[in-house]
Amino acid sequence: MSHKSPFNCGKTFYANNWYPGHSPSGSLDWQDYGGDDIDGETVRATASGTAYFYDAGSTSYGKWIEVRHSDGTRTRYAHLATMVRSAGGSMSVSQGTSIGTVGSTGGSNAPHLHYEQRTSSGTVDTSPTVDGVTVSLGQKKAITSTNTCSSNPHTPEEVCGSGYTVIDSAGLTGGRAYLLYNSGNGYNCVVTLKTTNLGSPSSMSAFLEPQGESRTTDSGSFSYYAGPVRRDAAGQCVKWGGSIGSSSYTSPFEHCG
Repeated sequence: MSHKSPFNCGKTFYANNWYPGHSPSGSLDWQDYGGDDIDGETVRATASGTAYFYDAGSTSYGKWIEVRHSDGTRTRYAHLATMVRSAGGSMSVSQGTSIGTVGSTGGSNAPHLHYEQRTSSGTVDTSPTVDGVTVSLGQKKAITSTNTCSSNPHTPEEVCGSGYTVIDSAGLTGGRAYLLYNSGNGYNCVVTLKTTNLGSPSSMSAFLEPQGESRTTDSGSFSYYAGPVRRDAAGQCVKWGGSIGSSSYTSPFEHCG
């Protein structure tokens, strides 16, 4: 199983394989590099699998995630500030899927990401390899992430949240705008996702306008997506769309059910 760095494309952080005295031995502490503060950084799956979410409170790993990979190996991500699912939850992830943010929960004395690669038998790999760089016991190496450099790690459903399903989409130069609906609460959601220029902020927007009401727009300079824009629109027609650079789409009033 080939693993990439657990951070956004182009981000560089130190991977520190403390020895001795780190528990468990062979785990990596990802830490600040240069002027880049790791606190609050997006944490991404280093390889595809199924993610399971846990919370040990103010002890041990604190908020943590285990991703179980198809070959039986596992990776762990600990001391997280936030997780994209509540403790007890699970979700399928691709390499690069956002799963949480760096923090200092549990038995941690400063913000960092505790990271482990485990074999199918549960043993910690004491010389883990990330983005082609092997970090053996006692080593500390600066590693630049190539995670998410080639594809958008986000999905419309992930951005809009639980219960939303794509009901329409429109192609844009460099991406796509999506309209989603949540039948449980009657809300629509619009998100625009990039397929090129990923990880680099550029002009984007997403908007949603229930008929007879004002338009809500999320616009700015974004690295991966614009939105989500959510509005209560049960039984109403909606106008929706988005833009990437000079490429834009605006729907007629539709989806009136």
